[in-house]
Amino acid sequence: MKTTLIPLLTLFTLTAEAHVTAQEQTEQHDHDHGQNEQLAKDKHDGHEADEENGHGQAHDAHDAHDGHGQADGHGEESEGSEVSLSGQQIKLAGIEVENAKSAIMDYQLYAPGEVKANGYTSYLVSPRVDSVVLRRHVGLGDHVEQGQPLVTLFSETVAEAQAGFRVASSEWQRIQKLGKKSVGDKRYISGQSAYNAALGRLQAYGLSKEAIASLAKSSQPLGEYTLSAISDGAILSDDFQQGQRVESGESLMVVADEHTLWVEARLAPNTQLDLPVGTVAKVKVGDNYFTAKVTQEAHTIDLITRTRIVRLEVANDNHLLHSGMFADVYFSLKSRKPVVAVPETALMRSRDGDWVVFIEDEPKSFLMQEVVLGRSFNNVSGQWREIKGVASGSRIVTKGAFFIASQLAKGGFDPHNH
Repeated sequence: MKTTLIPLLTLFTLTAEAHVTAQEQTEQHDHDHGQNEQLAKDKHDGHEADEENGHGQAHDAHDAHDGHGQADGHGEESEGSEVSLSGQQIKLAGIEVENAKSAIMDYQLYAPGEVKANGYTSYLVSPRVDSVVLRRHVGLGDHVEQGQPLVTLFSETVAEAQAGFRVASSEWQRIQKLGKKSVGDKRYISGQSAYNAALGRLQAYGLSKEAIASLAKSSQPLGEYTLSAISDGAILSDDFQQGQRVESGESLMVVADEHTLWVEARLAPNTQLDLPVGTVAKVKVGDNYFTAKVTQEAHTIDLITRTRIVRLEVANDNHLLHSGMFADVYFSLKSRKPVVAVPETALMRSRDGDWVVFIEDEPKSFLMQEVVLGRSFNNVSGQWREIKGVASGSRIVTKGAFFIASQLAKGGFDPHNH
């Protein structure tokens, strides 16, 4: 019996031990399988918590294997605000870095404008007394020369003045022939004064010297008079008809010397600009560009358009410009004080909507910096924006900032640790 029980006990013990061993192996396998699943999940998410040091740093195993940079906090910056890139990534992304410098910025300011006649070289042709239009001698758009007849009118008042001039002129000529000693001082002065008064009245009515001189001829009809061009120019308007009765001061024609014209640029009323006389601007009309200079700036706001009017003078030697044409005006200006400005391509939006730039604090390491935007500058090199919050001399990413921002976004970091 003893020899029989020993093997049975041994067998039972071996069986129990085998069962325990198998159960331990199963538990160990389950434990290992769970760990593998957790590791796979961590690897898939790209994060692994480091509970021992409590710093909460994020490690992306997949990005580290592919050469991507890892983000970690530095100094006072929030977690995930800095990214490191390889040289190949920087080259492929076209990242460019420039030193931020505080400098006077050249920029252009656009304003719509309109070409207008030069009010200092143009004039209004109008009768000085109530008259009737007999005939016109020029038409709209014609170029006229000084002294050229424009329009012939008739006026009863002019007829009376012409008749009075004939009498005064004849008497004055007779007195001059007799001499002062013969006629006496009183008659001499009276005759001279009457002649000068009659002459001045005709000149005030707009008669030319030639027209007044021709009155000595008895065949000259009284009442007719012709208004002539007082300078070279072009007929800009002629809103009248032959036979029409016009009142004193009513406009018949506008004649303008178009060698120099005005361009009136309209700016927003709240635009804070210093545009002294002589400020140079570029004027674009159609496909042609002209150089203009500021001659005057209005000190009041236009009641209809609610804009500030800045007047410029432009040379029109080739007669390509005409009154009424629309124009694009570009003022060339400089900032009053040195500012730190970056290209628009350097600006990015953070996750909470703040404007940021990226600064290369170490080689191939870029730190996100929140900034406050100032004025916008548009010049020949592109669109620039004044920024505040970055020290002069900082190395700012001017191209490729979007790629750096995308690298930070891959980790799902909150740049402001909200």
